[in-house]
Amino acid sequence: MSEEKVIALKSDRKNFEDIYFNGNQGSLLFSPTTKSKTITTIAAAVILLIVFLLKDSLGKDNVGILYFLSFIFLLCAVFLSVSINKVSRWKKQVNHYLNLIDRCKVYEIRFDHNFFTVNIDGEKETSEWKDFDYFEANEKFISLEGKYNYMFPKKSMSEKEYNMLKKILKENINKP
Repeated sequence: MSEEKVIALKSDRKNFEDIYFNGNQGSLLFSPTTKSKTITTIAAAVILLIVFLLKDSLGKDNVGILYFLSFIFLLCAVFLSVSINKVSRWKKQVNHYLNLIDRCKVYEIRFDHNFFTVNIDGEKETSEWKDFDYFEANEKFISLEGKYNYMFPKKSMSEKEYNMLKKILKENINKP
């Protein structure tokens, strides 16, 4: 492959949203990152509420259990809020990127033997093939990880272009 190949991507926002927000990934409380923490925090709150309602039946010696459970609930709430903040920042970055794609006139991938370039309305990010550590190709998208991270939905290009890109990536990126 000595000549430069170009794939012009269709910048349909919905194609990208289907990938990024698949499986509740955009949900603040029930994304894969926060779901277990949300359930744990709810469970801790329920247990704390039950013990609080039954505090009169606890002896004065066992009131420390209420303080301990309050501490556990507070700890769960802090971990949940940190995870919610992480998902919120990710969602904000993705929405910014989707807005950029939504407004762009030119969205293309250029590659040759040495370089891989993504061009969005003249803003170019060029990488050497060695800058990529990993790629994944499945029936919905191709993702690249390295100096820059990319995700290209299969729906944003033709079947022929998708298969060509997948083949070129297999040839140029060492999969672990």
